[in-house]
Amino acid sequence: MNETEEYRNFVTIALTQIKGDLEKVIITVEKNENWLKKLNNRVRKNEVTISWIKGIGTALTTIFIVIAGWFKLGE
Repeated sequence: MNETEEYRNFVTIALTQIKGDLEKVIITVEKNENWLKKLNNRVRKNEVTISWIKGIGTALTTIFIVIAGWFKLGE
């Protein structure tokens, strides 16, 4: 084999390896995107739940303050 054919074989092998590695990267990125979608849904649900808890806490605090102020004014 002459030098050009050896280089051509080397380049072909290198490109084949790069293509295989690229396919692995694509599969990994797709898996990460799917996992991120699931995670975002969970985070969104948690944010809604936290908002409800904050709203209930605020309402209860307001009611407590109103009742405490009412008893204080009654004295």
